[in-house]
Amino acid sequence: MFNDFGSVLFVICLAYGLGSIPFGLVLTGMAGAGDIRQIGSGNIGATNVLRTGNKKLAVATLICDAGKGAAAVLLTANLVGPDLMAIAGLTVVIGHCFPIWLRFRGGKGVATSLAALAALDLRLGAVFVIVWLVTAFLSRYSSLSALLAMAACFVAGFIMLDDAETKIAILLLGSLVWSRHHANIGRLLTGSETKIGAKIK
Repeated sequence: MFNDFGSVLFVICLAYGLGSIPFGLVLTGMAGAGDIRQIGSGNIGATNVLRTGNKKLAVATLICDAGKGAAAVLLTANLVGPDLMAIAGLTVVIGHCFPIWLRFRGGKGVATSLAALAALDLRLGAVFVIVWLVTAFLSRYSSLSALLAMAACFVAGFIMLDDAETKIAILLLGSLVWSRHHANIGRLLTGSETKIGAKIK
């Protein structure tokens, strides 16, 4: 089912290393916007970067966080082979959520998951984007959009895909992203969740 242990270890190290790069923190620091962990929700992702009021910085963070998700999966496909792409997709998101450089306190993995899923199968990426955009347009809640998009990818993956490893990776990815949003889920239930574009001082 898998390649040798050395290949698996290489993929895990490569994907985790890419995922653990905290682009939101690095970019906001370079732009003089301060420590993003001290702003808004304290998250290092693009949604919280947007709360600084700098849209370009938020877009750059989104692109970089997504880029590392796609890069991990595609590099694995080219350097090792397709059998370990699912492991790469899961591990790169784990790296983003639990980066060793930040004492394992990272982001929520949404953009990285999107790109990793799209790299595994473009149809999954399309499902994610469509559900996210529709939900965001209707609700203005980034967290709800991410939760529903991940749930939709889980359902779509089990319907469209035949590969068991990829299905398991999608299930674990969805579980990870949902668990990282536990505080958001609580705020959504109480109606106190912050909407997209709102600045928090």
